[in-house]
Amino acid sequence: MNDKLKIKIPIANRVYPMIIEPSKEQGLRLASQKINNLIKKFEQNYSVQDKQDALAMCALQIASSRIQKKIDNDETLDTIEMKINDLIDIFEKNI
Repeated sequence: MNDKLKIKIPIANRVYPMIIEPSKEQGLRLASQKINNLIKKFEQNYSVQDKQDALAMCALQIASSRIQKKIDNDETLDTIEMKINDLIDIFEKNI
């Protein structure tokens, strides 16, 4: 039995038909909303007229946000690792 779902996702005044797993629908619809909201923001705040430019700016913002989160997480993990090592050193000195 085919468990795939046929949906249409609107992005930048175009509709993209997709065949997806039902569990992916909410994420795709939320992503579409986020992209469309960013496009409106860029068009209003930066006088962007070309949808291609707005989409490129959206892609850059979303990608850089994701990469920055990874960088921040890596730095947090490094800090936690240093603190754990400091605690291990303190513990070993007090044995």
